[in-house]
Amino acid sequence: MAEPLELKKTLNLPKTDFPMKASLPQNEPKQLAAWEEAHLYEKILETRKGKPLFVLHDGPPYPTGTIHLGTGLNKILKDMIVKSESMAGHYAPYVPGWDCHGLPIETQVEKELGGKAKVSAPEFRKLCREFANRYVEQHKRDFKRLGVFGRWNDPYLTMNFDYEATIAGAFLEFMEKGYVYRGRKPVYWCLHDRTALAEAEVEYEDHTSPSVWVKFAIADGQKPGNEVSAVIWTTTPWTLPHNRALAFHPDYDYAVVDTEKGALLLAVDRIAALQSECNIKEAGVRETFKGSEFEGRKFQHPFLPLRVPGILADYVTLDQGSGIVHTAPGHGADDFYSGQKYGLETYAPLDDRGVYVEGLPEYKGKNVFEANPIIVKLLRDRGALLGHHEYKHTYPHCWRCHNPVIFRATEQWFIKMDAIVPGRDKTFRQEALDEVEGVKWIPAWGEERIYEMVEKRPDWCVSRQRFWGVPIIVFYCDTCGKRLEDFAALRNVLDWFRKEGADAWYQHTPEELLPAGTKCSCGSTKWRQEHDILDVWFDSGSSNLAVLHGAEWPADIYLEGPDQYRGWFQSSLLVATGIKNAAPFRGVVTHGWTLDEQGRPMSKSLGNAVEPAEICEKWGADLLRLWVASQEYQADVKMSERVMTQLSEAYRKIRNTFRFALGNLANFDPSRDSLPDDQMEEIDRWMLDRTAELSRKCREWYAGYEFHRVYHAIHDYCVVDLSSFYFDVLKDRLYTKAPRSKSRRSAQTAVWKITSALVRLLAPILVFTTEEIWKMLPVDKQATGSVHQAEFAAPDSLASSISREAAEQWARLAQVRSAVLVALEQARAAKAIGGGLEAKVKLYAGSEAPGLQKLLQERRGVLPALFIVSQVEVEPAPPEGVVQSEVLPGLAIKIERADGAKCERCWNYSTHVGENPRYPTVCERCTEALAEIESAA
Repeated sequence: MAEPLELKKTLNLPKTDFPMKASLPQNEPKQLAAWEEAHLYEKILETRKGKPLFVLHDGPPYPTGTIHLGTGLNKILKDMIVKSESMAGHYAPYVPGWDCHGLPIETQVEKELGGKAKVSAPEFRKLCREFANRYVEQHKRDFKRLGVFGRWNDPYLTMNFDYEATIAGAFLEFMEKGYVYRGRKPVYWCLHDRTALAEAEVEYEDHTSPSVWVKFAIADGQKPGNEVSAVIWTTTPWTLPHNRALAFHPDYDYAVVDTEKGALLLAVDRIAALQSECNIKEAGVRETFKGSEFEGRKFQHPFLPLRVPGILADYVTLDQGSGIVHTAPGHGADDFYSGQKYGLETYAPLDDRGVYVEGLPEYKGKNVFEANPIIVKLLRDRGALLGHHEYKHTYPHCWRCHNPVIFRATEQWFIKMDAIVPGRDKTFRQEALDEVEGVKWIPAWGEERIYEMVEKRPDWCVSRQRFWGVPIIVFYCDTCGKRLEDFAALRNVLDWFRKEGADAWYQHTPEELLPAGTKCSCGSTKWRQEHDILDVWFDSGSSNLAVLHGAEWPADIYLEGPDQYRGWFQSSLLVATGIKNAAPFRGVVTHGWTLDEQGRPMSKSLGNAVEPAEICEKWGADLLRLWVASQEYQADVKMSERVMTQLSEAYRKIRNTFRFALGNLANFDPSRDSLPDDQMEEIDRWMLDRTAELSRKCREWYAGYEFHRVYHAIHDYCVVDLSSFYFDVLKDRLYTKAPRSKSRRSAQTAVWKITSALVRLLAPILVFTTEEIWKMLPVDKQATGSVHQAEFAAPDSLASSISREAAEQWARLAQVRSAVLVALEQARAAKAIGGGLEAKVKLYAGSEAPGLQKLLQERRGVLPALFIVSQVEVEPAPPEGVVQSEVLPGLAIKIERADGAKCERCWNYSTHVGENPRYPTVCERCTEALAEIESAA
């Protein structure tokens, strides 16, 4: 007879090459290289060919500087959406893009050059293109390092020749339909960059302006008389030379008040403010009027030989000032529209630098901000200044150079929001608003935000006075000045753009760009070109036309930060509505800003900025992705060292859960060893059912882009349900049963199915770690080479045949286990036992826990393994010395030392140790396992 087996060698201890330490910063780049070499992204698309299409259209960032944490958050969120949709069974291509034109890049190139005037326009554009390409490549590298999959070898760039032709073609279509006009009206103007700005290119920052209260004397001799002066308040004294009216609200009450500074006319509700701001002690009301009575009245300009009319306007408020608004149609949107209504001059004689080219000698030739103190002095010298102090407020600044901007009336190209073009029965604005209502906005407040912005926005100023962009395809007759309106001829330019890019506009004559012999109605064939370029928001807003083709349009999802409601979301909506009469997206998702631990926005100037590259180098990209997944990203999200330390601990627990699973699947071949449901133990089937439910919920959360719910659910399942409960209970069965025993194979089947499901559920989040797990997970015949080629496990494929009643019983037994573990811990603390296996547990359930006593009696055979103790007795009555559980009311628990001796092999205590002469130190359970092992040898 063979010698007895060495007991230690008969145990099935975990074996795996999956390391406890992840070493993500070192190992992730190796995995990236392997994916690139294997062309994994292309393989994923090949695997999904023929599946339903899902399109997330990428909003293009500017290729300037290194990517920051907000950009990383954005790209990782997009990647999680694309990966989760792919693993849900969709063909989900991802085409990254960059917005390569415009001021951000021009500014950087000018800095490198020391001024753009040093080179020709074609050379400057070439330098801009090179600059953009340089940073596109850097961004590509940084985004790929985050584990983001996509068509990196062929992204879309707004400076690509075909894309530039698409932009120009879209503008021509807007023009041909009748949406476009050229007009003189106020727009945001950057004095530093000498260009018009869109609303989306303006940011509001703190600024200190001179606040002045100014008198305009009544000049028509009518009541209340020429000795009375209307009072206005403004924080832009520099606009006073261009004043052309005073605006009153028709329904407000206005009063003449007698003061030590003269008789003054202002809104009744603003008298107290006048006294406070202008240090006026006495203000007796002489008489009152309705604002409507001042329409058409005349007022003397305080320092110009000019009489200006009184006009009526609903935008006059009583929040600030005097209730009478200084109106300069050349310097404000409301002022302009009032000017149009009343036939006022749109006067704004400033050059591109904001320097007065007309006016009094005191300020002519001065910059508008330099002129402020000069004009204040003028007012004081003329006796028109009632009050003056510094006023701190938020003021529009250029988004790139961060200098204050002004409103300035200039000749620009506009898209008319309220145009009704031939073939349409609604205004362009209303059509866009109708489309807003058909889109799913996440969060829901996004709908109201963009609706209000589109509803209230002015006409879209689409022209810019720059070089680096797509030129406006307009030609003027050199003889009569008429604009060419032959759109077939104009579209000839698009062919040049497709061949040479928009650079062709600067490298060829009009005669070359237009079809030969193109004539004006006056007979001339000589043309000159428009010098303005298109707004970069028109460029990026055209991305849906340039990138999405066929069934890809409209996109399923756009995802960006909250600033894009006035930016890319809006420009995309407007371009698509104008060209295709529909929104370019079915859904729009918004994420918040990235903040530091104190809730401050991250910025280099504050010294609190964290770059994704730093996190990857210290923690690994998977930890950054875990941070993204853990956040309720639709609000602002905080990043700090403390947050990352906590997440690294959460990651460690998840990783160790998988390590345990892999270690106990070392000799498991699913195709050979897995058991059908009806042969599995009931607790294993129950856990499969619970995993199926988790999978169902996670798939729903992925579909709703609720990644924080996915993360927290999987983390809790790994840590609480698996590591602390199920895997803990399984250890005895996995380690001590015969390797091929049905009981152990049941456990392994469940562990394998659970692990296979969980690794796929986590793959969109932990892209590197799940690939590492997948490589080591025993595979079945349907397995794919990469976890990212696999699909989520269908909940039905996990669910077992366990009855609802049995599942409820196991859930109740799990509650009993929690109560018993508390009692065991108390016994350990009292030195009554050392470990749980030294314990015998006596239980009794009273009437406060209906049905529990019967359940415990029926299931008493599984209770020792469930509690990880040696013996359990279910008592017919409360045993002496029993303790009522605080965890589970109605349950009485008593902990005693286990009967018998300790088994050398499994460490359980048994009264049967010593009964086996061949293995005298083992229990009856191990005797059975050893016999099975020996018979299989």
